[in-house]
Amino acid sequence: MDPFTVRMNFKRAYLEKLTSSPGNQSRAAAYALKYREQDEDLHQCIFEVLDSCNINLRANIMFFIEHLCELSKREGHQVYIDMVERDMPKIINLVAPGTKAGAMNIKVVRKVLESLQHKTLLPAPMIQSLLKSLHNRETLALTSIATPVPQLDRSDGVNMLGENDIEQRMEEDRDRHKRLREDTWAVDPEEEFEQLWEQGKVGLTAKLLQDCWDDKRQLDKEIELDKLLYEKPVEREKENDIEMDGI
Repeated sequence: MDPFTVRMNFKRAYLEKLTSSPGNQSRAAAYALKYREQDEDLHQCIFEVLDSCNINLRANIMFFIEHLCELSKREGHQVYIDMVERDMPKIINLVAPGTKAGAMNIKVVRKVLESLQHKTLLPAPMIQSLLKSLHNRETLALTSIATPVPQLDRSDGVNMLGENDIEQRMEEDRDRHKRLREDTWAVDPEEEFEQLWEQGKVGLTAKLLQDCWDDKRQLDKEIELDKLLYEKPVEREKENDIEMDGI
C-alpha cells in the first residue's frame, strides 16, 4: 500500500470512526503499528483529525492514544511513545479546549494521564505537571460555566453539542463506566480459584468441627438418657431381689 493510501485510510477508516469500544481503538493502534515506517506521518494525522472533529471524537482519540502507547511498548516501538510525550500538552489543548464543551473532556484527559503514569508509559514528573495544569483548567472551566460569556459558535462541535452528540456521549460514557466497573471487579481465574479453595477449606473445616461438637452433645444426651432408662430398672430389680430374699 502506498504512503498516501496508508495515511488516508488511517484517517478515514480508523481515526474518524473511533468509538468508545476498546476493540475499535485497539484496531486503530494495530494499524498504526503495522505501518510504523510512516509513524511521523500517521502521528500528524492524529492532530489533523483532532483539529476538526467534534468533542466526542476528541475524547475517543484520547483513549486511543493510550492504546497506541501501550501497544507500542509491547511491540518495542518507542517512537510513537516519544512523540506522544513530546506533544502531550498540544494534545490536551485539542482534546479539552477552553470552552464549555471542552470542559466535558477534562475528566477523560485526567483518566488517560493517570493510566499512562500507572502503566509507566510516560514519565511520572511530566504527568504530575500536566495534571496540575489540568486542575487549574478545570477550575477556570467551572467558573466560566457559572458565569457564562457569549462565545462564537463553531461548526466543529467544540463550543456546542447537538442533541445527537449529547446522546452519543452519554451512551459512550455509560459504556466506559460499565467496563471500568468490570475491570475493577475482575479477578484472575487462577487467583480466584485459590481464594475459593482456601475459603472452602476453612468453611468445610468449621462445619465439620461444628458437626462433631453437635454429634458429641447429642451422644452425651443419649448416654444420659440410657442411664435413666436402663440403670433405674436394674436398681429396681436388685431391690426386688433383696425383698424376695427377706421373705
